[in-house]
Amino acid sequence: MASLASRLGHDDDARLVIISCDDLGSCHAATVGVYTALREGVATCASIMVPAPWARFAALQSEGEDIGVHLTLNAEHPNYRWGPITHAPSLLSGEGGFPRSIDDLWEHADADEVLRECRAQIERAIAWGIDATHLAPHLSAITLRPEFFNVYLDLAVEFRLPIRLPSTVSVEAAGFDFRRLAAEEGVVFPDHFDHDWRAGSRERLMSAIANLSPGVTEIHVQPSIATPEVRALGAVAEGWIDDLALVTGGEVRDALETAGASLIGYRELRDAMRAG
Repeated sequence: MASLASRLGHDDDARLVIISCDDLGSCHAATVGVYTALREGVATCASIMVPAPWARFAALQSEGEDIGVHLTLNAEHPNYRWGPITHAPSLLSGEGGFPRSIDDLWEHADADEVLRECRAQIERAIAWGIDATHLAPHLSAITLRPEFFNVYLDLAVEFRLPIRLPSTVSVEAAGFDFRRLAAEEGVVFPDHFDHDWRAGSRERLMSAIANLSPGVTEIHVQPSIATPEVRALGAVAEGWIDDLALVTGGEVRDALETAGASLIGYRELRDAMRAG
């Protein structure tokens, strides 16, 4: 079976890196930070959180960047809420908006409502003018449970979009072979993605580049400018602010050059998937 690198027109042993920005549209500071990372830094793509308060603003700021849909079913911040864009009672928490925790979501979410909500998020992003390049679930909420993974996979097939899948979660840990299921449906996904959601990416990103394997590696960051708004969300904001400094400085470019790696985005994966 052809490697993903070869399908993208590279040698099998090429080291290709996607640096993706999560949470576009989550708040004003994150939106400005993500576009700064894309336009002035090494970030190659982003994903928009359609239900979040600043998503429409984010869509209006787009200049054709490589942007996917960050399928969102959680609102994890205790003092900052957003909720479904469809009628979805099973996706509401008792404190307003989506559940904060993955466990709460998994315990109460109805799979049909999850499908309807996620499809609506994709369709709204497209209606806003986003040329969606991929799907990436917020907090991996629909990746690691079979009934919700079916939704994820069905939407990837329906919209002919590549998806983010972790490579650091084993089949045994997940309880099912999610990567094999996606491959059998012809859905494209990066070879390597570290399932680590801690705020602040400096150590993780630099380590990943220093230890790149052949193939496509996605490394996610969450860049934000420094404002009172983002700092009001808590201590996690300092990690996001440092992410912006990291991807707009020269350190990452130097590390990529030392590793012999090339930057790509998800648009290349989408084109390869649609070409069959």
